[in-house]
Amino acid sequence: MGAIIVLILCFIGGLVGYLIGKSSVNNDEELEKYKRKVERLAAELEHVKAKSASGSHNLGFASGAPEYHPFDHDLASSVLGKDVEENDLKVIEGVGPKIEKLFKTSGILTWKSLAEMSVDRCNEILSKAGEQFARHNPSTWPRQARLAYEGKWRDLKVWQQSLQGGLE
Repeated sequence: MGAIIVLILCFIGGLVGYLIGKSSVNNDEELEKYKRKVERLAAELEHVKAKSASGSHNLGFASGAPEYHPFDHDLASSVLGKDVEENDLKVIEGVGPKIEKLFKTSGILTWKSLAEMSVDRCNEILSKAGEQFARHNPSTWPRQARLAYEGKWRDLKVWQQSLQGGLE
């Protein structure tokens, strides 16, 4: 997502530079054409920013309550390249067996319950469990859990491949 914004900004910058260079030429019609293009690109950039801020973008994230799709063991396992059981919190990048056990003891038993949790609540659970858990950053865990709950295995895999230790 950040790469798209950078590309758009570079294009706008190049276009503005071109327009400044062309401003010495008295071609009002062409200048107006480029001004409209810059305005359109700026509006597109704002749209991308708004879409990103709302949590909805091309990896299938959406706002609102997660929508359940029946768990497909074969699809999930083939896409992720490992055996996946329904509501296995370890499919979340950054969640291992100890954190899964900690969350399950705290009543977080399903992908849906993790998807509906706030990052602050995740941090609270981790902090209460001690320093070894408090150092983890769960900022992506609820969104990853949502993708798992909604059966968006390809989106989850693509996103996880771009994460560094579970972080964006």
